[in-house]
Amino acid sequence: MIGTIPGMALLHRATLVPGKLDLLAAWLPAQPWYTGPAEPSLERVGAFRFDDPDGAVGLETLLVRAVDGGPVYVTPLTYRDAPLDGAALVGTTEHSVLGPRWVYDAETDPVYRTALLTAILTGGTEAPEEITDEHGTRVPRTPLMSVRGTGAFAAGVLPVADTGLELVRVLDGSAASAGPALVSEFGVLARVHGV
Repeated sequence: MIGTIPGMALLHRATLVPGKLDLLAAWLPAQPWYTGPAEPSLERVGAFRFDDPDGAVGLETLLVRAVDGGPVYVTPLTYRDAPLDGAALVGTTEHSVLGPRWVYDAETDPVYRTALLTAILTGGTEAPEEITDEHGTRVPRTPLMSVRGTGAFAAGVLPVADTGLELVRVLDGSAASAGPALVSEFGVLARVHGV
């Protein structure tokens, strides 16, 4: 059974070394769907987060492209405080507040897959974001983009068996959805087949 997407994505005012775009610049060229330069300089064109109900895993999707143009790549990431067996590691980073973080291709992380599937099938959206300042005060932050699922299943009664989750990795305008999907101003970002 899949739950709902409650809660808030809680962020910290912090530095990451190396940064997310640096990790992606090293990782992207090895991906079979990547068609950009071998040593890209990347820019973020959008981002959204889901909430992990257990509060343990950071769930973020970055939309990036090479600064000299080209297609937009959908790069979902998870941030963990320990290694995850069986998941595709993008790299590791040092978070100035939380310490070492293992960054994974979220397509291989069950927490992200559950959050994405739940959003798609229940008509869910990105998580509201709050950032914690240096004094511990939480301040709302406007997400960089909005997403919404097109499904209409009731939370807690979702089909899981034989459900095919497909992430759209390159936004070139060709992705359409004949079924439940996650959509944004950039188009279809993910689809579910078999429901």
